[in-house]
Amino acid sequence: MKIPHGIELDRSMVRAVAWNAVAKWITQILSWAATIVVARLLTPKDYGLVGMAGVYLTLVGLISQTGIAEAVLTLRDLTRRQIAELNTISLLVGVVLVGFSFGVAGPLATFFSAPPLRLIVIVACFNCVFNSMQVVPTAMLRKELRFRLLSIFETIRTLIQVLVTIGLAYWGFTYWSLVYGVVAASFVTMVLALFARPYPFAWPHFRALGRELRFSAHVMSSGVGWNLYFTADFLVAGRVLGEAALGDYTMAWTISSAPIEKIGNLITNVTPAFFAAVQHDLTELRRYVLRLTEVLSYVTVPASIGLALLADLIVPVVLGPKWMGVIGPLRLLGIFVAFRSLNTILPKVLTAIGDTSFVMWTTLAATIIMPISFFVGSRWGTNGIAAAWVVMYPVITIPVYWRMFRRIGMTAGEYVSSVLPSLNASLLMAAVVMFARWGTPTLSLPLRLALLIALGAIGYGAALLVFYRQRVTRLLQAVRELRKHKPPVAVDSLAPELPKSY
Repeated sequence: MKIPHGIELDRSMVRAVAWNAVAKWITQILSWAATIVVARLLTPKDYGLVGMAGVYLTLVGLISQTGIAEAVLTLRDLTRRQIAELNTISLLVGVVLVGFSFGVAGPLATFFSAPPLRLIVIVACFNCVFNSMQVVPTAMLRKELRFRLLSIFETIRTLIQVLVTIGLAYWGFTYWSLVYGVVAASFVTMVLALFARPYPFAWPHFRALGRELRFSAHVMSSGVGWNLYFTADFLVAGRVLGEAALGDYTMAWTISSAPIEKIGNLITNVTPAFFAAVQHDLTELRRYVLRLTEVLSYVTVPASIGLALLADLIVPVVLGPKWMGVIGPLRLLGIFVAFRSLNTILPKVLTAIGDTSFVMWTTLAATIIMPISFFVGSRWGTNGIAAAWVVMYPVITIPVYWRMFRRIGMTAGEYVSSVLPSLNASLLMAAVVMFARWGTPTLSLPLRLALLIALGAIGYGAALLVFYRQRVTRLLQAVRELRKHKPPVAVDSLAPELPKSY
């Protein structure tokens, strides 16, 4: 079988994003509804406890899932035997992480002065085995561009997590409802992946896997570094400010990250497979980066800025009065996420072209800069921690932008041009919302929030139609044309001698 190229690869990406969109919209609705329901059943302290555990559990989760998955996806010449050996290594990593977690659970509970944390870590760490078992099967499905099946799995995973979490919260399981919901969802996802794309195990010959393990180590180190500085704010909030403040900050992060986690990931979840397919064609790679950045910005930038503008109305209407401490950090994190949403694909581009060492070192540098910034910001509470993201995150991403521009031959002007429509339209949207707020002070909070959201959306859409009509129309026409053609056959380009039913 041949790997799709050119227009066929574009069509495959459109279909992948479309299936991902269906899954994400379903899971987004379910997740937001569950968050609202569970937030009214639990307390900030419950969220704070799980947030403390999440600082560690997210780290070990990344170790159990990243590295080998990207090697299987990106390295084009791996044999069936090599993939089987990597499958075994992945499982061994998961088992080792479970044993390690048993040992550190007690010290973590002592560090946070939260005794319940010990048992939370012990129970939740079994996700490491569930994750490691599905690394190679899921990577194979991504490599074969079988995103329709992966989207179905994602929907089932979220449905299981939502049902378990809400049910247990209703029955009074407090913070355990959050823990068991995640564990149950991970187990179900593992079963589905193993059923859909089982892969054999083989005892690894570590010396013969030198290139693959180095690649995996670079990617894993980047993932660990990313996790350390992306969770350092939770650690500082929990340690310095306490459980209740951490609960408020966790909720602010959950809401502010929704545009990038639930909408931006429609694109970023599928891009590594397509970047890997065109890794040696820089012209195509530049085209993908510019087009995907533009598409991503149309949704994530206005959504993030809208959250920042309306935080003081969203929190009391959606979450209730006990969550008023969320408003300040939510405003600041909304501004941060608007910027973050534009550069989520940069490390994926560099990884696809083999520049994993640079990604690793810049990420590790950020693990030094950001925790210090959070600690300094904690003097001003959760608002100060959120402000550290706004001030320092653009600084640490400058080297990544410079490297990507240099490696793929892109200019800064080309990149800025791709995001100008969404940025300018979002500024007009902000002006409309601020003017409308001034003119509607007497309306009830729910009615006022609904009106401002509607006016903001109208203002944003009008700005795009008036000032960027041709550009948006060309983009929509290109997508429609791609959807008209018959899809190419899915490929198993990674190990062509291995049947898909293996």
